[in-house]
Amino acid sequence: MRGCPEYAFCDFCGGGYIKGCGWIEGKRYHGMTGLWHAEQAYKKKLSRPGGGNKSKSTTTGAAVGAAVGAAGGYLWSQHMQKQKAEMEQATAGTGIGVSQTADNQLKVDIPSDISFDTGRYDIKPNMRDVLDRLAGGLNQHLVTTVSIIGHTDSTGSDAINNPLSINRAAAVRDYLTARGVSAQRIAIDGRGSRQPIADNATASGRAMNRRVEIFVGETAQ
Repeated sequence: MRGCPEYAFCDFCGGGYIKGCGWIEGKRYHGMTGLWHAEQAYKKKLSRPGGGNKSKSTTTGAAVGAAVGAAGGYLWSQHMQKQKAEMEQATAGTGIGVSQTADNQLKVDIPSDISFDTGRYDIKPNMRDVLDRLAGGLNQHLVTTVSIIGHTDSTGSDAINNPLSINRAAAVRDYLTARGVSAQRIAIDGRGSRQPIADNATASGRAMNRRVEIFVGETAQ
C-alpha cells in the first residue's frame, strides 16, 4: 500500500483517499474518515464476547451512515420528522431527493444539476440554500450525526474520480462547518464511480451519477 497522502482504501469500510493516516493493531486507516472508521472498528471489537476474537466482517463498501448506527441503531424522532418536512419544503421542485431510509436516517440526495459540474467540486449557488436549511436544522438538534458520500460518473480514471468524490463530500462538510455545524459530527467518504444509479453510457445517466448523498441520523442511546 502506498504511503500517505496517496489514495488507498480504508480497511474497515472500503472508502478511501483522504490525506493523513493512523494505525490500530498494525493496520493502516487513511484520513479523517479512515481514523473515524478505525475507532468504530476498535469499539466494535471490544464489544464482542471474549474481546472480539471473531474475524471482522468481509462486507466492505457499505454506506458510512450504516456504520455509524451499527452499534445501537437510529431513532426516527419528532425532530427527525420535522427536519424531513423542512427539507422537503426547501427542495420542492429542485430534483433533490429527501427520504427516510430503512434504518431511520434522513437521506438528502443532491444531483449534479444542483451540486457539481463535471470534474469540479465547488458548490453551485443553487445548492447553498439547501445546505443553509440543513445546517439550521443540524444546529437545532445537536445529537444527530452526518455522513456525506460523494460520487462521480465514469468519465475519467479511478485516479481522478476517487479523490474527486472525496473532495465533493469535503466541500459539503466545509460548507456546513462554516455555518456552525461541528466537524466532529460529520464523516465523509467518496465512492468514485463505483456505485452508479444510472447508465453511464448516456449523458443523462452520467449526470444522475454525479451526486452527493447526505445522511443524518439520531443515534439511539
